[in-house]
Amino acid sequence: MVFDIITAVPELLDSPFAHSILKRGIDAGLLEINIINLRDYGLGKHKQIDDYQYGGGAGMVMMVEPLDNCISSLKESNDYDEIIFLTPDGDVFNQSTANYLSTQRRLMLILGHYKGIDQRIRDIHVTKEISIGDYVLSGGELPAAVLVDAVSRLIPGVMNDGTSALTDSFQDGLLAPPVYTRPAEFKGHKVPDILLSGHDEKISEWRLSQSEKITESKRPDLL
Repeated sequence: MVFDIITAVPELLDSPFAHSILKRGIDAGLLEINIINLRDYGLGKHKQIDDYQYGGGAGMVMMVEPLDNCISSLKESNDYDEIIFLTPDGDVFNQSTANYLSTQRRLMLILGHYKGIDQRIRDIHVTKEISIGDYVLSGGELPAAVLVDAVSRLIPGVMNDGTSALTDSFQDGLLAPPVYTRPAEFKGHKVPDILLSGHDEKISEWRLSQSEKITESKRPDLL
């Protein structure tokens, strides 16, 4: 799977994709993450990419021309399943969206900065707008890292145990049950006997009942 990420601050994405599961996916050839520096398409000798907004008001806006030049150049040589703009007013990202995106072949992510991007880019190029929550960040780099991580771990082979992602919270509409590892007793707190029983069917039943209880307690809106 390929992610082409357009950003005004590429340095912010150096670390998230250089370690752990994502790095293994890249090294195995299962993921390709291309960071495109919008400054390379900036205007004039200073490579300008932002300007004051029409109508006045605080904050600079990312200009339409550099973004259009960058996006159009990428579209000339690649076919995209979705062109995604990370924005607070987009559809809130959830596991269902991650599942859908993981079935695609190539995605373009447009990352805003400053006050946002010229609306005409959204009108002309963007096919999907996504928010990671009802709050505002300084730019789209952190949301992009969240999206890429959530999607990439669903791609077969990226995780060591491919079934692990299928039992995560939200995959079946429930929160995950409690998990334990050694030792079996710690400071007077014991692992539930059922998990030590070796009885797979009863363990599955226990985990389901725990998921239902936790979901009802913490996120009844999911039920």
